[in-house]
Formats: sequence, structure tokens, C-alpha cells
Amino acid sequence: MLRTSEPGERLSAADTVRSYKRLAEVERAFRCLKGIDLLVRPIRHRTEARVPAHIFLCLLAYSVEWHLRRAWAPLLFEDEERREERNRRDPIRPAEPSASARAKKSSHQTADGLPLQSFATLLAELASRARVTYEIKSADVTLTCQQVPEPTPLQARAYELIRAFPVTGN
Repeated sequence: MLRTSEPGERLSAADTVRSYKRLAEVERAFRCLKGIDLLVRPIRHRTEARVPAHIFLCLLAYSVEWHLRRAWAPLLFEDEERREERNRRDPIRPAEPSASARAKKSSHQTADGLPLQSFATLLAELASRARVTYEIKSADVTLTCQQVPEPTPLQARAYELIRAFPVTGN
């Protein structure tokens, strides 16, 4: 049973249940901050000003991760239609995955035919791309050459999705 101080005209019973269920996302965010993802704890700072700075940086990192997960949802084991579906479905009944999510999970491929990733494996794939600098030295001349490999199709799609993600602000 859920009880709220909001009048029924302002917050329906279904919206009350939906709001309550959204608490799970907040709890997941705190687990991400405290757990293995961002590691807010332990804080080993010696000055009082560094602790809030550390917390700020962790929250900033979580915000970046949250936006990346939304932008990269087509590449991840993620139900992209879940957010829109929450407002249409019965909040009491268990959530059912969308047809596109079921197709992704059964084929382990995106709609483009790329292999699905977890967030960690996608980051590892992106981290494998690096600029290599070669330096050849002789007695009087130093020749420097840089090589940047072409992105893999998965890396190219991830970069494309980030650029397509709308950036707001001044």
C-alpha cells in the first residue's frame, strides 16, 4: 500500500506507483556511486575542502555515465523503449521487455548487425583505440610520425551516437 499527501486530481494512483518504482533508479545510482562502478568510498583526503570536491567529481562522473548509457542504448543490452513504455503500461503488472529488446537479447546483435555490449565491454572496446607516435632519431635529425588507426565498426557507431546526442546549454 502506498500513501501520498498529494490529492488524487494531482497525482493518480497509477502515477503514485510509477513514482515509487522510480526510486529503484535512485537506489541503483547510489549503488553505482558507492560500489564497483565509481568508488566514492573510501575517501582518503586530508583536507576538508577535498572531500566535497571528490564527491562532486564522482557525481559528475555518474552524470557522464548516465548520459553515455542513454546515448549508447542501441549498442547495449538495454530496452530502448522502456522509458516511454513505463508511462503507458499498467504500473502494477510486471514489466515486459519490448519486441526490439527481445530481438536484441535473442540475437545478441544490434539492428545494424553489431555485437551487443555491456557498458564495461563497450568502454574497453573504445579504450583499445590509441594514437601511436613513432620517433626516429639520427645524429642530426629527429623524425616523428603519428598513426591513428581507423575505428572498428562498433567504435565508429559509438562515436556516431555520441555526436548525435543532443547537447543543451550555453
